Amino acid sequence: MSKQPRRPGRHFLQIPGPTPVPERILAAMSRQILDHRGLEFQQLGLRVLSGIKGLFKTQGHVVIFPASGTGAWEASLSNTLSPGDKVLMCETGQFAVLWVAMAARLGIKTEVIQTDWRIAADANLIEQKLRADKAHEIKAVCVVHNETSTGCRTRIDEVRKAMDAVRHPALLMVDTISSLACSDLRHDEWGIDVTVAGSQKGMMLPPGLSFTAISAKALDASKTAKLPRSYFSWDDMLASNATGYFPYTPATGLLYGLSEAIDMINEEGLENVFTRHERLAEATRRAVRGWGLEIQCRDPKYYSPAVTTVIMPDGHNADAYRKLVLDTFNMSLGTGLNKIAGKVFRIGHLGDTNELTIMGALTGVEMGFELAGVPYKKGGVAAAMNYLVETASPAKAVAA
Repeated sequence: MSKQPRRPGRHFLQIPGPTPVPERILAAMSRQILDHRGLEFQQLGLRVLSGIKGLFKTQGHVVIFPASGTGAWEASLSNTLSPGDKVLMCETGQFAVLWVAMAARLGIKTEVIQTDWRIAADANLIEQKLRADKAHEIKAVCVVHNETSTGCRTRIDEVRKAMDAVRHPALLMVDTISSLACSDLRHDEWGIDVTVAGSQKGMMLPPGLSFTAISAKALDASKTAKLPRSYFSWDDMLASNATGYFPYTPATGLLYGLSEAIDMINEEGLENVFTRHERLAEATRRAVRGWGLEIQCRDPKYYSPAVTTVIMPDGHNADAYRKLVLDTFNMSLGTGLNKIAGKVFRIGHLGDTNELTIMGALTGVEMGFELAGVPYKKGGVAAAMNYLVETASPAKAVAA
């Protein structure tokens, strides 16, 4: 079997998650495993269970499951709903599609608001659907905050206002898997009942942890919900979490990393994290426009701070282009999913990333266009660089 030659330098992982894991987190995760029933683990458990609340901007409970974000999806539905319940969902992209499919498998009836995958969920359409639901058959509204496949971000504050405008009692469930620690999120202020997230994107961790922030209203709903649940039961988790423990063997190494990730985000400042993501996203979009290409998200109101999805010119396959970039420049770009497979590629600009990371990625994209014979205008990289220079500010030292 032939062996691939060593490739100098680092691999540019520019997919929208999993994202590169910082050295500090890798080092934290390399610690020896603890007795998960001992005092030292209890201190770790209490630390992360308390610290994670700040990232959701909640005073309530956040449950941490050893699972991917898909597990948090299932937890959100199975803990609050009963067989035959109806939910309103918005098909804004592939991950919304998958959440709909899960609901159907669990025996939940789904009413789906369709889109062309180029905008986020429209709060006005949600309001219309809820206003027509005079009997309050809809038990939950499920929305993806940042649709990772399309680069469209929903305005959750507007969704909450729409629900309040018609005084509808449905639960509001929000997928923030690719927006937690990337985009402003206010679980309590926006009246979200269940917020789900994962560890492998803005949290800068490997895959393996899922998070579920829970309102008091959602907890009340869980007391009468009839869908079966065992592993994803909130009751079991919350009972153990009260003293810093978990009802089954926890992912101790990932919890070490989570503790470090929370510290790193707080050291930068959560609002500064959001500002950094918005700035790098705008630089990326300026590059795309400079190349004369089209962004999948057609309305600036819905632009994502985590990922930009780029539409390839007609006659050019995005996956063939991605392969050329990987083989030539050792950079991974995100693939198109479902109905936009082969038609788009995705540039991730989330997690532990900065100006030079993004400029390196955009340079690789532009060089890839040249080698692949993709029609484009020169100057996209320069447009991004000029914006970053114009908006640069030196880091300020923090007093000890």
